Amino acid sequence: MGSSSSSYAPRTIYLDVDGKVQKVVFSRHCSPCDIKELLCSSSNIPRNTAITIVNPEGSMVSIDPTMPTNSANFLYKVVPLSTSQPEEKEDMFQSMLSQVAEQFSRAFHINELKSEVTNRLAMLEKRVELEGLKVVEIEKCKNDLRKLRDEITSRGGGSLSDDGKKVTPRRDIPSYPKYTLSQETIEALKKPTFDVWHWEHNEMLSCLEYMYHDLGLVREFNMNPITLKRWLLAIQENYRNNPFHNFRHCFCVSQMMYGMIHLCNLQVSDKLALTDMGILMTAAVCHDLDHPGYNNTYQINARTELAVRYNDISPLENHHCAVAFQILALPECNIFANVDPEAFKQIRQAIITLILATDMAKHGEILESFKQNVDNFDFTIAEHVACLRMVLIKCCDISNEVRPTEVAEPWVDCLLEEYFMQSDREKSEGLPVAPFMDRDKVTKPTAQIGFIKFVLIPMFETVMRLFPQIEELMVQPLRDSRDHYEELKQLEDAMTEGSSFMIKFRKGMKKCE
Repeated sequence: MGSSSSSYAPRTIYLDVDGKVQKVVFSRHCSPCDIKELLCSSSNIPRNTAITIVNPEGSMVSIDPTMPTNSANFLYKVVPLSTSQPEEKEDMFQSMLSQVAEQFSRAFHINELKSEVTNRLAMLEKRVELEGLKVVEIEKCKNDLRKLRDEITSRGGGSLSDDGKKVTPRRDIPSYPKYTLSQETIEALKKPTFDVWHWEHNEMLSCLEYMYHDLGLVREFNMNPITLKRWLLAIQENYRNNPFHNFRHCFCVSQMMYGMIHLCNLQVSDKLALTDMGILMTAAVCHDLDHPGYNNTYQINARTELAVRYNDISPLENHHCAVAFQILALPECNIFANVDPEAFKQIRQAIITLILATDMAKHGEILESFKQNVDNFDFTIAEHVACLRMVLIKCCDISNEVRPTEVAEPWVDCLLEEYFMQSDREKSEGLPVAPFMDRDKVTKPTAQIGFIKFVLIPMFETVMRLFPQIEELMVQPLRDSRDHYEELKQLEDAMTEGSSFMIKFRKGMKKCE
């Protein structure tokens, strides 16, 4: 029997769950454990329950990435093994052994059997643990399977693609460890004072994973928890190591969004729906994917590939959107795989709108639109909610100065480093250079004072009209930051005047001599 490329395509399984049809989709990259967890979740069965699948004819269906698809007219049933009778257990075991024996007869078809052998071995080992079957009989079968697996490995080595060529092994299960967050960390995550500099990438991934679970998004969108892990890992791997626009910035924006959701009580039923919070969090996580470290002005002036592709219209933000949905298009990373197609279309459009809203060229237009609604805001009006979502992601994207000085100030150094990297390149390429990015003209105070006074404070004070509770933790820190940089500016000016006076004094002394 030759291998078929269709056997590696994403699988769609239809289940009978309490008389209702439940659709389950998974990719060829899923392990049997992933699939079992997904089937348990879809059937409202505890995750660690041992299960089997039976078709309408009563035959057992193997649980692995190559399991046969069915239709809504031929439903599979998920059966917890704990509810089976001993005779049924034995029948299922014998049936499974028959299937394994049949596979032995096809032992030379290496490409087909490689994944199946590993899966069968895992299934047998699990049954030894769960059902207490005859150890001698099982061990013999396990040894035979191991020999076959070793023989396959020695012949082929590595993993095989659909066309039989060797490919680099992929990480089916995310490699980052699961951190147990302390209660102190859980509470700190909800506040703008959270210190984002004390965390490694693996820890930030675990914090993001926790946020999705805590907000109820995993349950709301029926996400496979393993898919959520894979998606977050793919997100992290698609942020570049820029001084500022990197994965830590992504985490900052996402954590601030999580904090604003809690601070503004957006999760209560009469405000935002869970779908809105899923849109806000996912847009925050994805908003700067694959940022190259050079802004839209450079892209357009240098006529880069991105600027040409997007006709000079928000080239970076359009690119971030495209990368985000390229990742979600991978079956193993699609956290919205179980969402109705029509609902996903609306979620996709909303996420795109939010990421595009982070282009500062649209700042005035978006803020003015929000100002017109804020005093008569109505959470039941879709246009009002859409506008609020845009303002929220804008606040989170440029919220560093809301944080304590010791957390915020290092971000200024990172941003200036990225600015100087761009302006140096613009000078070498004969392109226009913005004064606020020129290392010969800008300082920390001059970079921050205008931005805080004319961009940050007006926007956050407008949001404060709808959510007065943000004044203490978000607006007042901005006012304090403005005062801090104005004091530094005065000190800089005094030093400059002192230096100028000393130069004039020395010149005068020379003339007197």
